[in-house]
Amino acid sequence: MSANDMAALAVALLTIIGSFFAAVRWLVKHYLSELKDDHNGGHNLEGRVRRIENKLDTLYEILITKN
Repeated sequence: MSANDMAALAVALLTIIGSFFAAVRWLVKHYLSELKDDHNGGHNLEGRVRRIENKLDTLYEILITKN
């Protein structure tokens, strides 16, 4: 194996490893953005759960007042 072949193999391996780490970084960033606090309308997971909890509280109040 010549020096050019070894250099090409090293570059190829570094490219594959770098792509893998970039993909993992993007996935972590994407999933963490779903969990962080959202102040502009609740379009993430936390905002959706908060809206569902508020609706359940309203339903409980309606059920309690009917008895």
